[in-house]
Amino acid sequence: LAKLDQVMPPRLRSEVRAVHGATVSLPRPGTAIDPELLLTLARACRDEVRVGFDYTDREGTARRRTVEPLRLVTTGHRWYLMAWDVDRGDWRVFRLDRIDDAAASTWRFRPRPHPDPVEHVHRSVTEAPYRHVARVRVNAPAEEVAARVPPQVGRVEEDPLEGWCLLVVGADRLESIAVHVALLGFEAELVEPEELRVVAAKLAGRLAGMGGSAAVDDPGDGDEPRP
Repeated sequence: LAKLDQVMPPRLRSEVRAVHGATVSLPRPGTAIDPELLLTLARACRDEVRVGFDYTDREGTARRRTVEPLRLVTTGHRWYLMAWDVDRGDWRVFRLDRIDDAAASTWRFRPRPHPDPVEHVHRSVTEAPYRHVARVRVNAPAEEVAARVPPQVGRVEEDPLEGWCLLVVGADRLESIAVHVALLGFEAELVEPEELRVVAAKLAGRLAGMGGSAAVDDPGDGDEPRP
């Protein structure tokens, strides 16, 4: 905002300042990103120049990477860069909070044929980072399920059976997937992996034990004690 303020016409600058001054944000979970990093990568995407940066992987190992940046994608929770990794010869997705010392070069490149950035990043962040990936058929419209599933957790696909959709969801623990699916509130069928069905059955048994002898049918709306 500070950089934009310097180049805006006075009338627009005043209006933007009014909006900025009258707006506050509720804190939300997410990772803060250095604005300079965003600007460096955005300019590199626009100008089609290679970028070098240090990238720390999931194991904590940092390596220098050279990429041809294509798009920045945000889920509202994290920022990602989709880029062609020059050394590995493939499209890769990088989390911006793991990038350090980014510098754009003067080496221009011609954009390559590429997959859809949103779909590619979505697939990457819902499968690659997790130990387990499950496929679950849900008896509900795809748009309703998608509204309840954060994009960094899962993606929703159409299912051949009318009225159903397919949820692809990742997690490091199968128990987390079972709980997440149960909390969606829809009828669901666990497709794969097979181990997920076993985990869900054990979890259901534990939950039933926690409920003890409590009734599971409709408690009713009245205040009278039930027999």
